[in-house]
Amino acid sequence: MRKLAFLVGLFLLAGLPAVAQEGSSKDVSIEYSYLRANPSTTGFPSFNSNGGSASFAYNPRSSYGFVGEFSGYHIGDIGGASVNTNLFTYMAGPQIYFHHYSRFTPFVQDLFGVAHTNVFGATHNSFAMAAGAGVDVPFRGHLSLRLGPVDYLFSEFPEAGTSRTAQNNLRVSGGVRYRF
Repeated sequence: MRKLAFLVGLFLLAGLPAVAQEGSSKDVSIEYSYLRANPSTTGFPSFNSNGGSASFAYNPRSSYGFVGEFSGYHIGDIGGASVNTNLFTYMAGPQIYFHHYSRFTPFVQDLFGVAHTNVFGATHNSFAMAAGAGVDVPFRGHLSLRLGPVDYLFSEFPEAGTSRTAQNNLRVSGGVRYRF
């Protein structure tokens, strides 16, 4: 956990020089999202899930912003067993844009919040964190194609038969962004 806190702090400090002296803006994005979930329980298989996410960002400077994100995923089968449940994440945090390129804009983000699921009638909430990066490619006017973010998604749901509760997941998203 100490290494994780160090990496988050390093990520935030590394982005401070990227803050520019330009005006504020806002953007909204809607994305398809793929999740590769990796449970901690021994013998419990990793599984895939499909869903979507929506985010709103307020950018007080053109290179730095604060984003809030909501994601939802449907989980049907895990290892041949039907679970038919949903996973939702509600997260917020900093997002940094790198405007050094004329044809695309890379970005990084670090989000913190809550994950929620109901498995076999039991509701569970968990701490959630996502750290990743992506690229915005201008399409027309204020509209951009958003490739990513590709995130490391961390959650801590309780799992049967193990004292470990950390799940280390991969999340890949893509969609459109409108900046105003």
